[in-house]
Amino acid sequence: MKVEVCANSLASALAAQQGGADRIELCSELSVGGVTPSAGLLREVRRQVELPVHVLIRPRSGDFCYSEEDFQIILNDIALCVEWGFEGIVCGCLLPDGRMDADRTARLRDVIPGHFTFHRAFDQCPEPEAAAALLDRLGVDTLLSSGQAANAMEGLPMLEQLQGSVKRLQLMPGGGVGPSNVLKFAHSGFGAVHLSATSGFTARDAVYGPPMNTPGMLTEGPPPISDAALVRRVVKALDSA
Repeated sequence: MKVEVCANSLASALAAQQGGADRIELCSELSVGGVTPSAGLLREVRRQVELPVHVLIRPRSGDFCYSEEDFQIILNDIALCVEWGFEGIVCGCLLPDGRMDADRTARLRDVIPGHFTFHRAFDQCPEPEAAAALLDRLGVDTLLSSGQAANAMEGLPMLEQLQGSVKRLQLMPGGGVGPSNVLKFAHSGFGAVHLSATSGFTARDAVYGPPMNTPGMLTEGPPPISDAALVRRVVKALDSA
């Protein structure tokens, strides 16, 4: 069984390599489920990490329903990762009703020459069997999922059911995987597991100045967008002064 570590930094990627992981999923901002890592991080991981690296391509936090502009950014980022020789891409798109975006998933398959993992956007699909069957038909290599549960152990029955229903697609359990339960997934016949393996992080006791987090902006729906009219009002107020 392969162990894929979701690394959110160069330090995490190097730790995964040192710990004996088989593969890395590289992203930023685990707290929002991961977004596309920066070009600087991509370069340093490519330079310093010898393991295969699959790059998460997600242009923003929030939901997985993307505008045409969002999707073009996704395509641009994939092209960069392909140019720089990364072994795989992790991505996914949904429709507003939660179903798989078949057209865009097919386009992703066309532009990803290496390994294509559809990420945990799947866990928000209301028809998981139909979604998995679609990914299988489109030639997606791997589906990362918790079995639509809070963690992969709770979702294990669905994961096993889905794995038995597809031909080529490989299910990769992710969410709450660790030393105490990894053998359960191995015994169930899965070829890989996905984990962040984070530990020991604590908030600083004292940070000068106000907090930079904005909890009210954390949403799994459409993300906040700047309002042109509000910008114009600010500019106009300055001009009038």
